[in-house]
Amino acid sequence: MSAAEDATPISAAEAATLFDDLHSAQALVIAVSGGPDSTALLVLAARWRAARKQGPALLAVTVDHGLRPESAREARAVKRLAGKLGIRHRTLRWTGSKPTTALQEEARHVRYQLLAAAARGAGAPCVLTAHTLDDQAETVLLRMARGSGLAGLGAMARQTLLPITGLHTIGATGKKTDEKTDEKTEKKTAIVLVRPLLDLPKARLIVTLAAMGISFVDDPSNRDPRFTRPRLRELMTALAAEGLDARRLALLARRLRRADATIEAAVDAATAVVTDAPLSKRGPFSMDAEKLSGLPAEVALRVLGRAIVQAGDEGPLQLGKLEALHAALRAAMVDKVRLRRTLAGALVTHSGGRISVETAPPRSKSRARRTLTTRQHGPRGGSDRG
Repeated sequence: MSAAEDATPISAAEAATLFDDLHSAQALVIAVSGGPDSTALLVLAARWRAARKQGPALLAVTVDHGLRPESAREARAVKRLAGKLGIRHRTLRWTGSKPTTALQEEARHVRYQLLAAAARGAGAPCVLTAHTLDDQAETVLLRMARGSGLAGLGAMARQTLLPITGLHTIGATGKKTDEKTDEKTEKKTAIVLVRPLLDLPKARLIVTLAAMGISFVDDPSNRDPRFTRPRLRELMTALAAEGLDARRLALLARRLRRADATIEAAVDAATAVVTDAPLSKRGPFSMDAEKLSGLPAEVALRVLGRAIVQAGDEGPLQLGKLEALHAALRAAMVDKVRLRRTLAGALVTHSGGRISVETAPPRSKSRARRTLTTRQHGPRGGSDRG
């Protein structure tokens, strides 16, 4: 699509293609902050639903993080727009103290938990967010800068699971509860996160709203150079001039996701060969060291990573540390020596031609258990952090 086509409003027929695979849902939650992207998502979803005789009930949800004085007013503006479109609206607030570091990361975590809680309450299997082609490109750049592996560079998919995470759940009040979640509960309560606008540039959403005479809010934090994404946006213009525009970066992400899926299939097959038990249980696991070393390095890394994720319970599995452990194991195999290492709450031992992976003894009674976060990253053999 050319720059001129980027300035073309989205037609009703095109909008229908964005949502038609969701027509059988009982209800859908639409995350709307009031910015141009989410406002366009709300308007397009309303247009699609109004054109259908039957379809899901729509619920617009605005999460007020309470980080800016304007946020309450913006939430009220979204409520008014939703009312004009004939869509129910709820405002959910993040209450309590806010962290002094990693604020945006924590705000994102809370936002998704509140949206998931709203979806469960509404009987909605999906939460719709307004991630665009531009967001996809920024995510690729962000993960490149962080040294992500193949899975991380695949960036965002149209649909992903949005499970309960962390030690506590977050209710519709925005407060943490003492309700802990086990693996069965996590699977049962998981919500699908859908990004209908992922292939559309932000420019088309803005011209669509302009053509319909619909206003939106401007969040100044989107230009705040203290945060990483605004700084990356400043680079995008120069990169686009060299041919590395948002579409090229998004194309790279799609191709890497395709390659990642192929490798995952190879890992499935290899796991059955080198391990003595399915990696769907808690562990311990035992592997044939020689068979593991004979696998392609990427496949071996992921097999080992899966076992560590299942047995461990001490935070995300970092790709760089997994690579270092794999290298140490290969050296131990060559030298035929015993090796014991811990990683992400798992104890990995090489001895007698076997590699065992089991839950490591706790280092202290106060050790944090971030099981779901670990397992959320686990199927790719690491969180892709360097």
